Amino acid sequence: KKKSKTIMQRDDAANTITWFGLTTYNAALIGCMLLNVSTKGSIGAFETMGISYAQSHFGLSAATAGTIVSMNGVIGVFSLLSMGCIGRVLTDVQMIIGGITVCALGIIGFSPLHSVEDGAENAVWKYVVGILMIYGVGYPIGHTAVIGLFSKVVGRRPQGTLQGWFASAGSLARILFPIMSGYIAYYDDISTVFVVLFVNLVISNCFVAMSARTLEALSI
Repeated sequence: KKKSKTIMQRDDAANTITWFGLTTYNAALIGCMLLNVSTKGSIGAFETMGISYAQSHFGLSAATAGTIVSMNGVIGVFSLLSMGCIGRVLTDVQMIIGGITVCALGIIGFSPLHSVEDGAENAVWKYVVGILMIYGVGYPIGHTAVIGLFSKVVGRRPQGTLQGWFASAGSLARILFPIMSGYIAYYDDISTVFVVLFVNLVISNCFVAMSARTLEALSI
């Protein structure tokens, strides 16, 4: 009976009409898709410029920079394998906020740095730490939690079409964000790209924090 009552409360919350005319359930689905766009788009934009940035601002060769990214990718795999343990301590919402925060801090950490051509001597450890925060911890945990939350919100409803829309939104972000970043870097500076990505992730985190109770209620 207690479980049935919880499900009824969840369904009542899902069918509530929001101030902009959508049900809470539909608004949550759209919100999760936008989170997918935000996280995948940000990592896609960073991937596009990461190696060239390592060369221009740290004087690293493409091979060395690629090796650093790959090693942190391996750490990211271990982060993914630890999701079950992390999930026992943190909720999906908390993992999203934590993961996005770490990723955002890793990205904005590159913004103040100047290029080698301008005479800057940036320590390689700054690149390693930034990549670790992005690829090793922030993105794997944050984005995986977004996928998990979306699946829980959908629940027993037919998931095929909705998962297709979710994946398509992420794929579109991987196209649009790198294009946007390329234009910003061309007309302004790559540091501005990092600021834009940081602001994007901060706004995403604010949305999650403001909607935390609703998202947790719908993901029961």
